[in-house]
Amino acid sequence: INNFIASGVDAIIVNPVDTSATQAMSDAAAAANIPLVYVNRQPINVDTLPDNQAFVASNEVESGTLETIQLCDNWAGEGKTEVNVYVMQGELSNQAAVQRTQDIHDVMGDGRCKVKINIIDEQTANWSRDQAQTLMTNWLSTGTAFDGVIANNDEMAIGAIQAMKAAGIDMATVQVGGVDATQDALAAMQAGELDVTVFQNAAAQGGGALDAATKLAKGEAVDQKVYVPFELVTPANVADYAKKN
Repeated sequence: INNFIASGVDAIIVNPVDTSATQAMSDAAAAANIPLVYVNRQPINVDTLPDNQAFVASNEVESGTLETIQLCDNWAGEGKTEVNVYVMQGELSNQAAVQRTQDIHDVMGDGRCKVKINIIDEQTANWSRDQAQTLMTNWLSTGTAFDGVIANNDEMAIGAIQAMKAAGIDMATVQVGGVDATQDALAAMQAGELDVTVFQNAAAQGGGALDAATKLAKGEAVDQKVYVPFELVTPANVADYAKKN
């Protein structure tokens, strides 16, 4: 950010990996009077952004909520009234990981889930397929009976699936959910291994961020929060999203 400011750019777009650092980013850009647009990850100071700063993303309250409600519906459709699940979290410094995990607990507690969810364990695998595979392998070694895995993203869901397949688990007997609708996730869904994912429209976020930055650079007013809707992906509509990618 400081290098961009020093080079005299007209506007800055940033996807903040560590969202706890965004206040300092905003302060630096504001001091230089250079428009700043956050994209994809919500800044910690989203409610106190200066007039020439904005945030374009999908609302993470939707992501984990859509994922969890659909998994609940799937379990209910199997005739279950109570399930035991594992939860895989993304990087704990990341707003999306925190919110998606909170979404799970909110759905569990507010009556939107048609079954009772018992969380056996909840740990971070840092968005990583390899770390998720190791974590799932460790969980499986306990021999605890479980009904599914709710992961904060697809990479971790796929890692969990790989561990379960290696352990000889029939993927038809468990429900697995993720977020992002990546190419690998859609392939896993078409193979009958992943049950739920949520499409995040990266192209729309990027286009919205560029539009906001261009307008702010011209001194025009923009909405400070622009949300691009998440979209639920299940085996029923997975073919439509495979075409998008």
